[in-house]
Amino acid sequence: MVPAGDSNASTVAGVVGRPHGLDGSFYVGAPDVALLALGVSVTVGGLERAIVRRAGTDQRPIVRLAGCEDREGAEALRGQELRVPRPARAPLGPDEWWAEELEGARVFDGERELGVVRRLLALPSCECLEVARTQGEGDLLVPLVRDAIRSVDPSAGRIDVDLRFLGEA
Repeated sequence: MVPAGDSNASTVAGVVGRPHGLDGSFYVGAPDVALLALGVSVTVGGLERAIVRRAGTDQRPIVRLAGCEDREGAEALRGQELRVPRPARAPLGPDEWWAEELEGARVFDGERELGVVRRLLALPSCECLEVARTQGEGDLLVPLVRDAIRSVDPSAGRIDVDLRFLGEA
């Protein structure tokens, strides 16, 4: 086990849930199962550890990490994020972003600030930004489609949308 690196260069693969059995295995909450393969190195509790067991289902995966040999060890990690290096993810195409790059970004219509992205929602027809408005007018849902989004600048934490297209102008 080695100390973990920069958390900005990693992404969350899940959260340590309740222990499963006596061997240090545990359930993973909010899993990104593509990132939880046997042998993958994850960072948890400030240490890098390899996944030495992968069981359960994609909806309720069970993993055991190197160095976590009993139920008490698994319980000590409960609630902590399992992080993997960002390169472990599939590369993104043009006009694609990771959800964590958009969450917290300020949303504008031109120069008028509308609010802050609370989270990304996966809806049946497309993904949407849930924007907490600065003026307290209720949340604004912005579909991630070209007509609704003028520009996205994750490094500046800024998203420009077209309120007229959204029927809000």
